[in-house]
Amino acid sequence: MSMKFSCFITGTDTGVGKTIITAAMLNALGRQKLKAVGMKPVAAGTLLRDGVQWNEDVALLAEQSTGDIDPRLTTSYLLNEPCAPHVAAKLQDVTITPSVLVSAYQQVSAQAEAVVGEGVGGFRVPLTDDFDTADFSVALGLDVILVVGLRLGCLNHALLTAEAIAARGLRLTGWVANQIDPEMPHQADNVQALQQRLSAPMLGVVPWMPVASPALAADAIDFSLLDAWPRASR
Repeated sequence: MSMKFSCFITGTDTGVGKTIITAAMLNALGRQKLKAVGMKPVAAGTLLRDGVQWNEDVALLAEQSTGDIDPRLTTSYLLNEPCAPHVAAKLQDVTITPSVLVSAYQQVSAQAEAVVGEGVGGFRVPLTDDFDTADFSVALGLDVILVVGLRLGCLNHALLTAEAIAARGLRLTGWVANQIDPEMPHQADNVQALQQRLSAPMLGVVPWMPVASPALAADAIDFSLLDAWPRASR
């Protein structure tokens, strides 16, 4: 099976909507009848459901994926405590091993036509004492899509994140504005400011949704602006 598309989705901060945008991309890829798989290699924060540790983000990506892949590959480290991953790992006496994450991606990409990886938190979140999510992005070497949560401070966070992505030698291939704060004033002005300053295309503005819907989010995003986006349906 040949890969048709892959990317890595990061965000300006935690809670900015990376997962719903990742799920939206999987939804759009599924409409093209591609075997698309979402990966959240490290996830922190679980609930016990029917005797099994459950994470909302991981469950949503699995729901929107169209490929049946071993969940131990799509999420190599499912940590219980809802806190920074390196802290959650230490609380469980778990060591996050970078080579395990990279190997999992390689195995998933060999079984899928499209792989969408999602980070945890922002672009530079520690996973171990000397390895963070930026290092993981570099290890994969994938194009990056940035999710900008529209709230006070998003301009600084977005521009600094774009600089950090470039500093690692990675390509920011697109960005999405996500209306996470419906009361934020002057949203259009903030979006315009980012359009003027970010070199990558804005793929869309996802409206505020009281209940997140990957399909509705996908309708608000023009993924075809990505130069690597699959163009032909099978």
